[in-house]
Amino acid sequence: MTTNRITLMALVSMVLLAVISGESCLAQKMKLPGSEKVQNNHQIPHGKQRISLWTRTQGEDWPTFLGSDGLSKSSETGILKDWTDGKLKLIWKRPTGAGYGMGSVANGRFYHFGLIDSKATLVCMNAETGKDIWKFSYESDYEDLYGYDSGPRASPVIDDSRVYIYGVGGQLHCLDADSGEPIWNVELNKRFGVIQNFFGVASTPVVFEDLILVMVGGSPDESKKAPPGALDQVEPNGTGLVGLDKVTGEIKFQTVNDLASYSSLKVADFGGQPLVLAFMRSGLFGVNPRDGEVAFEFPWRSTKLESVNASVPLKLDDHVLISECYEIGSALLRISDLKSKLIWSDRGKRDESLKAHWCTPVASGDVVYGCSGRHPGSAELRCIDWKTGKVNWSKRGLTRTSLTMIDGHLIVLGEDGELMLVKENKETFELVTQYQPGADGIRFQAPCWAAPIVSHGLLYVRGKKTLACFELISASK
Repeated sequence: MTTNRITLMALVSMVLLAVISGESCLAQKMKLPGSEKVQNNHQIPHGKQRISLWTRTQGEDWPTFLGSDGLSKSSETGILKDWTDGKLKLIWKRPTGAGYGMGSVANGRFYHFGLIDSKATLVCMNAETGKDIWKFSYESDYEDLYGYDSGPRASPVIDDSRVYIYGVGGQLHCLDADSGEPIWNVELNKRFGVIQNFFGVASTPVVFEDLILVMVGGSPDESKKAPPGALDQVEPNGTGLVGLDKVTGEIKFQTVNDLASYSSLKVADFGGQPLVLAFMRSGLFGVNPRDGEVAFEFPWRSTKLESVNASVPLKLDDHVLISECYEIGSALLRISDLKSKLIWSDRGKRDESLKAHWCTPVASGDVVYGCSGRHPGSAELRCIDWKTGKVNWSKRGLTRTSLTMIDGHLIVLGEDGELMLVKENKETFELVTQYQPGADGIRFQAPCWAAPIVSHGLLYVRGKKTLACFELISASK
């Protein structure tokens, strides 16, 4: 009996010691109210060797919003060009929960972030089969001011052995990409006093070197007095962009005196100097991603209160194209010596060149393809000469569309669920094929607002609460 009691007491002591030191799985997964982060970095070494689950030998990963280069372009080739009568084979489909964001793919794993049973839930699944590997969730009480669903908008960001998720309510989580174990989290909206905007947090963060850069846009306490949606009464507090240590979650800098938009961040190189392009509520900022120093600011926003900036800045050689759909359209800037110079703009024009809503345009040579227009009935798919803003062609009747470029073609997803393949052609709109489900296919329910993605020959498409995977490129190629 004495021996058993000693053994029992030893076990209890070990458990208590593990809890106190933060090494137990229970402590690792629990988050105390008001705490800013949960860390367990020593158990998940940075740069650990990961095991790929891919059996398809050809192709590339798509580890963040708009792909690894942030251009919504795939370098894969050999795509199927006849999608009629079920020839575009459905591999798997599954429910996603609420939300509007698209998933990300790395090492044969598809990471999808959605709202399930009032919990923001990241599901890691096998990218080829759609079968669950692990899930991570937390309570989410976000309610949209305009009645849109309250699920996540941003895409997961996969970097090395970690995956980051940025919730619609401003929660930034870092997890182990293989196991789903939480590493750290920061309540950015609470930390920096973010006043809820029209549609919640929608900007996907970006990783640069040892930092993860996040659009935040906090405000001083006085702004809490503003009525819901009255952003004209909300002031910024210098936290438009926040840089955190990607391994520990430690805040390294905060910069940019502006409120957040819905545009995701983009890091690009200009003359050997990196800049993070942050298309904020009031305009475009070029910021040194290492220390947060603002290199330039270019004001660009409609005067309408409820206007938003949502498409991602598009780098074109030493130029940047920005676009919005509420009033003033697009502007082309040349970046030289980390300063911006306006080349052309739609401001004041009767007919704008391009009025991008949430869809980021895609570029090929001297042209850009993009959806232009605020409303479904008036939206047009357009091709423009980006150097001059001249419109080469427009196609109406497709509703608002999202685009992915691959193998000399555009995968075009209408918000009504129509899925099309269009030939890259700067002279005219050239429809190649349109998806017809056949007996074993799927019909997507509106709204379809996330651009399709391609990884290792598989095409992933999201409709309302449904994710589907198709074989776009034969595994034998």
